[in-house]
Amino acid sequence: MSKRVFDASFKRMAINLSYARGPVKEVAEELGIAPGRISKWRQQCSTVEKAFTGLTDEQKEIRRLQKELKEIQLGRYILKKTVASFPRETGDIRNYKRAPEPISC
Repeated sequence: MSKRVFDASFKRMAINLSYARGPVKEVAEELGIAPGRISKWRQQCSTVEKAFTGLTDEQKEIRRLQKELKEIQLGRYILKKTVASFPRETGDIRNYKRAPEPISC
């Protein structure tokens, strides 16, 4: 059984019909899809609209900078953990896993 893929225009049309006609179940039966799918699309649509509507340019810039800061902090954390895993002294080879040196006679 192949997976059905719906384009954005079909999704928008289904969402608009569900709001205009009433019960999601009836609209889903008319379109031949599961009612849960329309409900999911409605949730996704409202989440996206809430995230981007009503924000000023300054608020959008703040969100962008906050996201960038989180990415940089994560990178810094990873670097700290990596550096901490290396031995501190040059003579300390407990953490290195390398082939043993050949014995010379």
